[in-house]
Amino acid sequence: MTHILLRHREIPDIHKMTVYKKNGGFAAFKNAVTKMKPSEVTDLVKSSGLRGRGGAGFPTGTKWSFIDNKTFPHYVVANADESEPGTFKDREILESNPLQFLEGLAIASYAVSASAAYVYLRGESWQIAALLDEKIAEMEKAGYLGENLFGTEYSLKIYTHLGAGAYICGEETALLESLEGKRGQPRVRPPFPALVGLYGKPTLINNVETLTNVPMILANGADWYKAMGTGDSAGVKIFSLSGRVRKPGNYELPFGTTFRQLIYEHGGGILDGRPVKAIMPAGASSSLIVVDDKVLDTPMDYASVRTLGSELGSASVIVIDDTLSVDWIVNKTIHFFKHESCGKCTPCREGTYWMQNITDRIHSGNGAQGDVDLLLNVAKQMQGKCLCPLGEFSTMAVVTGIERFPQDFKKAVKA
Repeated sequence: MTHILLRHREIPDIHKMTVYKKNGGFAAFKNAVTKMKPSEVTDLVKSSGLRGRGGAGFPTGTKWSFIDNKTFPHYVVANADESEPGTFKDREILESNPLQFLEGLAIASYAVSASAAYVYLRGESWQIAALLDEKIAEMEKAGYLGENLFGTEYSLKIYTHLGAGAYICGEETALLESLEGKRGQPRVRPPFPALVGLYGKPTLINNVETLTNVPMILANGADWYKAMGTGDSAGVKIFSLSGRVRKPGNYELPFGTTFRQLIYEHGGGILDGRPVKAIMPAGASSSLIVVDDKVLDTPMDYASVRTLGSELGSASVIVIDDTLSVDWIVNKTIHFFKHESCGKCTPCREGTYWMQNITDRIHSGNGAQGDVDLLLNVAKQMQGKCLCPLGEFSTMAVVTGIERFPQDFKKAVKA
């Protein structure tokens, strides 16, 4: 298929300004600023059915329309933190197709009447930040950023900001705290960022992949975009495939592509021809799905994956075969979430600590069935009580692992 997001795979050097412009670059932004009202841009994106690609899948145009137009200034923040284990799609966009992402960010800024936008990156991504700074300077020199763009009254500046490498800063309110120079910890909501965001002003926060769709939607129209994917999930998605597959990597495919097609047609199948045992469709934070033929033939869209007792999220599909025990998977995920808990709320701070202790005991062969029951109890006690989604995410593999793969835990504790 023709790529919409990973266009560098078909168009060499699209990261260069001359090549990007030759292939229609910045025409959508110029058309929006000179011929459309901000509300018309928002309505077009809303009509396209584009949903947030960061994990929540919230309708993008609707999110844009929530921005409070009674209070100014407005800000836009691109969430380029990408710290979910198993997710590596945004990095490829930023490294290889950065100008399309920046154009999408500029269009979103115009749509919500923001004159300043920020790209929030992980501290480890300093090389990408340097690349983006270079591209931003090129856009300014070419007249795509700065004062009175295209002879209008609209002005826009884009800045990059490096965080300190904390998973919690992928959560939008913790991201805002970090961007303001504070400790990266989540805020109590409401108020939501659309009303009280960066520096206390209305703020739009979108994921890198989400914004990269926008120029193509404006260039080709809402109907063109809706013609791909499914009714529930319009357009294309980058599926980050990893785990026990022969060809891990990013695959840009229409929503509705099945797990079987992703794993076997694109991913080359399973290492050593082993059977698929489980799938984590949204990285470390997702529920474990027991795999059978019905699951493999399930379309990958938001509604269909939910029927399997999980979420598609950012579509970081981790494939587990029968050589791996689920108690090992759970132990690995808990170590990650315990390390990344910001410690602000008691259920997450204490819950991840105790879950790590118990999973260590189980996985080391020193546990008993009572430890498995206790682990499940601790995880369920955390659910619905944490300040932000991190605590909730930390329990997903635990609860579904124990409930759906009890034999692996019985074997681990020799019950």
